[in-house]
This record gives sequence, C-alpha cells and structure tokens, in this order.
Amino acid sequence: MYFELFSQMKKQLGQLGKWLDTAAAHAKAKPFDPNLYLNFRLAPDQLPFVRQVQIGCDAVKLAASRLSGKPAPSHPDTEQTLEELSARVRSTVEYLDTFTAKDFESAAGRVISHPRWEGKVMSGADYFLENAVPNFYFHLTTAYALLRHNGVNLGKADYLGSLSLRAP
Repeated sequence: MYFELFSQMKKQLGQLGKWLDTAAAHAKAKPFDPNLYLNFRLAPDQLPFVRQVQIGCDAVKLAASRLSGKPAPSHPDTEQTLEELSARVRSTVEYLDTFTAKDFESAAGRVISHPRWEGKVMSGADYFLENAVPNFYFHLTTAYALLRHNGVNLGKADYLGSLSLRAP
C-alpha cells in the first residue's frame, strides 16, 4: 500500500512541475517576472507559494524517509526562482524513484517522532494516513490554488494528470 501511495504522490509532484512550467509561460505571455509567484499568498497570514512547494516536497520526501529508514536528501529552502523550485521538485521525484515496495514492508509498525509533537510519537500507519498524506495534499492544493488565483490556466485535468483508464 505505501509504495503505491508514494507512487501517486510522486505522480502529483510531476504535475506540480508542469504547473511551474505553465506559470512561467503565463508570466512570459503577460509579461511579468515569473519569480513574482514565489511570494504570492491567498491570505496575508498564509505561507507564500515558495513555502507551499518546499513543504509539499518535504512532506513526501520525509514521509518516505521516516517510513523506510532511508536518509532523505537535504534541501535548504533557498529557492528564489521558479527554475530553482522546479529543480527541487525534480530532485524530490528522483529521490522517490529510489524506493521499492520492499522498502516499506515494516512501515506500519515504525515509531515516528517529530520535534513539534513534544515527545509524543505515532505509528507509521497513523503518521502516514493522518499526517503525511493530508499535509502533502494540503500544500500541493494550496500551490495549485495560488497559481489559479493568479491567472495561470490550469484545470482539474492538470491537477489529476493522466489516469489509468482501460476498456472494461
């Protein structure tokens, strides 16, 4: 189950990479500096677009690391351009490409801790379902909404990506 869900999250990161390309093309057509997107927010107290992308990448990368026991690559949150954000997304996808189903065989029973949890822990299964998946999709959806709100021509098909359709 974990490997399949991480595969879906990896696919969604690929979609995010396409949104960044679409945003760059949108800015070029208007014209304005595409790097303005990095500081856009939906609300004054919300994290900006750049942080939404960074946290989305970190959510899936750190979940894969915590549930497999493999070390995660370090990303210092220094991106200042859409190109640099695209590179971060690609780097995260490349990291996820290193996993197999076998890497997650003991994921459910792992004990997961986090500094924000003030000494408390979760099982791997609870962590993945209650924290990692919702956190990833929260930031991914917020990044999508920020681009849509600012005029980037994206639709539901751009969010979902290709589907595994087949004849019955």
